Amino acid sequence: MAKKGDWVRIHREVLPASDRNPNVPADTAKVPLEMWVKGSLLADAEIGDEVEIETATNRIEHGTLVEVNPYYTHSYGKFVPELIQIDRQLREIMYGGEE
Repeated sequence: MAKKGDWVRIHREVLPASDRNPNVPADTAKVPLEMWVKGSLLADAEIGDEVEIETATNRIEHGTLVEVNPYYTHSYGKFVPELIQIDRQLREIMYGGEE
């Protein structure tokens, strides 16, 4: 259960695919315009409930509660050993060698 004041993420469909602008690319026009927003929960709720939040910029938004205490899960991928050698070569070119 999420408590009032918890930092959460909500989701909402802003515009159904049928209402998308005809000038957007065809693959974009096939899907709805969606919004994910983070903010402070304004009332206790469960995941899946329709809720209101206050964002960091003091906007009030509404949507479906999807996550409590959201965090970034992206990365820059797995370690690439070749980048160590490239780094060394670049530093030598930029800062080493003959003056």
